[in-house]
Amino acid sequence: MSPVFLILALVTLLSAVAAISFRNLVHCSLSLVVTFAGLAGLYLQLHAQFVGFAQVLVYIGAVAILIVFAILLTRSADTPNHAVLAPGWLVGIAVAVVVFGALGLAILKSEAISKKVPAAPEATVKQIGDALMNQYVLPLEVIGLLLTAAMIGAVIIAMRDDKEAK
Repeated sequence: MSPVFLILALVTLLSAVAAISFRNLVHCSLSLVVTFAGLAGLYLQLHAQFVGFAQVLVYIGAVAILIVFAILLTRSADTPNHAVLAPGWLVGIAVAVVVFGALGLAILKSEAISKKVPAAPEATVKQIGDALMNQYVLPLEVIGLLLTAAMIGAVIIAMRDDKEAK
């Protein structure tokens, strides 16, 4: 294993644990952004450029930023003060260890580990873009129109609810 992979894996795991353990929602969402960035880095190291860049654009660029803005816009000034650990934290850790052990045992006993890995396909971002713009132009445009119609419908529904509330 390369040192870059180990560093990315460590950063991804630590930020994922931080995302579920912090009490401040802003810190949780920022940890989630770091987790998404670590996953994108892992995808890029695996030479899956399209998936890595889609991870950056969709999850970091859209989903995570939307979560941060939603938290910042809807957060109230008086946040309740909760305990850091829930009462049943020992039970949760025990269940997590048992599930992790069962999954690890199933993976180690699997026949998939002993099989040879096939050669990676040579699909680059340029090839995917060429296929979308040449071979799959009509489905791409239909999906674009469908998403535009869904967005317009959502705006109309939101405007109708706003008028009914007044």
